This record gives sequence, structure tokens and C-alpha cells, in this order.
Amino acid sequence: MDTKTIDKKSEWEGFIAKHPEANFLHSWYWGEFQKQIEREVIRIGFYSNSKLVGVMLTIVEPAKRARYLIVPGGPIIDWNNKGLVIAFGKELRNLGKIYNCVFARLRPQLEDNDLSRKTFRKLGFSRAPMYLHAELTSQLDIRKTEEELLRNMRKATRHEIKKALTLGIKIEQNGDRNIVEFYKLQIDTAKRQKFVPFSKDFLETQFEIFIKNDKAILYTAKYKRKILAQAFIIFYGAEAVYHYGASTEFGRKYPGAYLIQWEAIREAKKRNMSRYNFWGVSPIDSNDHRFKGLSLFKRGFGGQDVAYLPAQDLVFNRPRYLINYLIEKSRRALRRA
Repeated sequence: MDTKTIDKKSEWEGFIAKHPEANFLHSWYWGEFQKQIEREVIRIGFYSNSKLVGVMLTIVEPAKRARYLIVPGGPIIDWNNKGLVIAFGKELRNLGKIYNCVFARLRPQLEDNDLSRKTFRKLGFSRAPMYLHAELTSQLDIRKTEEELLRNMRKATRHEIKKALTLGIKIEQNGDRNIVEFYKLQIDTAKRQKFVPFSKDFLETQFEIFIKNDKAILYTAKYKRKILAQAFIIFYGAEAVYHYGASTEFGRKYPGAYLIQWEAIREAKKRNMSRYNFWGVSPIDSNDHRFKGLSLFKRGFGGQDVAYLPAQDLVFNRPRYLINYLIEKSRRALRRA
């Protein structure tokens, strides 16, 4: 098994296209976005007899408390190939040394089960104190007809979509001003729901990279020329992802957010995608989770919960990692997430 860096978009994206489990987090475009926000990006290819058999997007995160590596939604490899799995572990340790990192963190595209946990224990990983990306998600199979999709929704959700259409709520797509409006709206939403908002530069850069490659749409719902809600949807590979969303106080009185999701689902179907990923949801039995209300909204569209293996850490410097571990564990408890 040989490893080398990949510098051709066509080679990277050509491999990803053959793996429907992959999503935008391991795309060439996500790497380009990370470069734009001044992160060091390493694209590793795993080769067997000169044939590309796996890829790993790795990002160096220069946090003050502990410099570390991130492997978002990956690597994309055959987890049944023991030689490839071992090569992945060795390469990650090698990168940790090269970039002088305290640990590496990843949340692979693997469903959470005993086999997945055992695989990572054997490689020396342990569960991370903080999530990296959504671990419990709600995903909708959109290969059904529109009529079937509507019929399988919660009655209240179906009603809200019909109500939005009856009221004449308008849905706009993209627009130069909309990302600025989204940034402001996100700040207001963050205050209500008590989370840390993304910076304007972070959102604008991400939006520009994905939109110019026809991989994203920023939806805006309006009623009587007033904004009700917005959603940033990424369309990549086999799935569309409800990546970010925000709403106004005025919008909470009207079903604009429901119509946005329905329009995004219809767009994903037009692009011949097989699933719509509503992204993170809270556990069904968690009554005090801060995203319980949002999770109820997402599940109303009739999707199924898919639990990924929780974020895993591979430690390179244990004394320094312990400090980071305690800080992150406390933060997660405070966030009720």
C-alpha cells in the first residue's frame, strides 16, 4: 500500500463519485474552503498496485490550546480491507508528527455499531469529548414520488407546506445580498437558541466556493416582502444536506421554513439524488436538549434517524491532550449538546 498527496481535482472527485456514502465534508470543495480560511489542507491518496483505493482529507487546526488534525467525514476507504485500514492509521500518525499535532480527530462516514467501535479501538482511537460533525442525523429517502413523500410526512408538516403555498409565501434562491442577510439572521437566531454564530467571512467564503460550482443554494422565504427564514443547502454526490438555517421572529408565525425544505427536496430530486440529509437531531428521549424543537421540525418530514460513529480522537501527546479533553468536556456539558 502506497500513499501520496493528490493535487488533481479530477482524480479526487472521480474517486469520491464512486462512493455514495461520501458527502460534502470530504469533497474537493470543502478542502478549498478550508484553504481560503487559512487552514493547511493535505489530500492523501492510498494506492494498491498504482490504483487509487482510498482518500483522506486532512486539515490542520491551529487552536491555541492544542494544535490538531481534523479528518471531516472520512477517510473514504473500504473498511473491510484490513491492509488499507492499517495504512490509514499509520498515515494519520505520520501526519501528526510532521505537523507537530497533539491529536487527530475524525467522524467517519460509518454507522455507529460494535464493529465500527472495535475497528477504531484496535487503531488506538478513543471517543472524543466534543462532536466534530453531526453524529445523529435525520435522512430522507427521496427516490419516492412527491405524492409519496408528502403522504409519509407528519400530518402537521404536510399541513404547513400546504398553508405556505396557500398564503403565497415566496422562495428566493441565492442573491448577493442574501448571504449578508443570512449572517445577520444567524446572529439573532444564535441569541435565541444560545449557540456561537459563524463569522461573516466564514459563511461568505463557504457560500462562494460551493455556489460557483453549482453545489449549493441559499433559500430565502418571504411573505409580504419580509424575510421569514433562510437555509443554506449543499447538493453534493448522492445527497443534499440542510447545512445551516436561520429564522426571524416574524417568520416564526408563518410556515416559510417548511416550504424551503420542500423546495430543497424537490431540487435534490431534480438532480437525481437519493437522499436528503436534515443533518443533526437530538436523541428522541432527550427532553432537555437545546435542539429538541428543531429536531421535531426535521423529523416531521418523514426521514429515518441515522447514527454515525461518534467523533474519535487519536492522541499523539497525552499530557497536552488531557488539558484539551477537560476543557472540551466542560464546554459540551454547558452547551447541553
